[in-house]
Amino acid sequence: MTLTILGAGVCGLAVATELTRRGALVELIDPTGGPGERSCSWWAGGMLAPFCESETAEEPVTRLGLEAADWWQSAGVEVARRGSLVVALNRDRGELDRFARRTTQHRLLSGDEVKKTEQSLASRFDRALLFETEAHIDPRHALTTLRDNLAAQGTPVLRDGEPAGIIIDCTGLAARDHLPDLRGVRGEMAILRAPEVSLTRPVRLLHPRHPLYIVPRRDGHFMLGATQIESDSRGPATLRSTVELLSAAYALDPGFAEAEVVQIGADARPAFPDNLPRIRRRNGRIFVNGLFRHGFLLAPAMARMVAELVLDGRKPEVMDEDHGEWRAA
Repeated sequence: MTLTILGAGVCGLAVATELTRRGALVELIDPTGGPGERSCSWWAGGMLAPFCESETAEEPVTRLGLEAADWWQSAGVEVARRGSLVVALNRDRGELDRFARRTTQHRLLSGDEVKKTEQSLASRFDRALLFETEAHIDPRHALTTLRDNLAAQGTPVLRDGEPAGIIIDCTGLAARDHLPDLRGVRGEMAILRAPEVSLTRPVRLLHPRHPLYIVPRRDGHFMLGATQIESDSRGPATLRSTVELLSAAYALDPGFAEAEVVQIGADARPAFPDNLPRIRRRNGRIFVNGLFRHGFLLAPAMARMVAELVLDGRKPEVMDEDHGEWRAA
């Protein structure tokens, strides 16, 4: 059986990895040549935070996201299992209470406990929520690790080729001609270098209008993300969003005042109306799409379900079509 995967973002690379693990021979095609700035996966935060995401996400996101950390580690990606910290400024204390009510698997920290957890935050936050079982990865390192592992096993990313056999389309927004209910959700981010800042785990700063998350990366680098705009624009980040992003970072830790702004970027993430992913069969292809802002959290579970569908004929829970239709095809 010939399997062709279109798209080498987080979804396509995860599907290729899972199928290869199970002994399938696949071909992976992406005109961009693989991971890079032209893929929305490149601009992700890399938080594997199923319980934090449950504040706004539907139940499947949390349940399926529980697979992510172990899957990424088994794929050779470094996984930091230090949990997630959620805080709010004094004027927004109600936001922390609301977040606590809408989520589970967290522990309320006192000011002294915040100091022990993240010392640099102790003087500004006398309460915080710690989600101890959550994790994070460096998305760019994760993407290149999957790409390199596949290439070492004889499955490089091809820039062109003629799709053959079963075609699995993981091209995100590029698939909108086939998936008319797919939409773009724009996100903007910044990478800062701040060696004086000592955060060791992702921190979410709650705010009624401008929530922020900061994710530590290697060598004193941090990824800042916040915006979620209903737009499929993939142009540069706007001045307003950049100012709000950097101002929120300074409010979280004044140590960011001297940070070097290494990169500012933006892209649009593919999402369906309910922000849940789908596996669909359309026009002779299997489409895996709609991961919204949960790409690295949900790609492992989506890859598993695609492999079970293709190799075992098992209908995924996120597939729209009737199982009999797939088997007949």
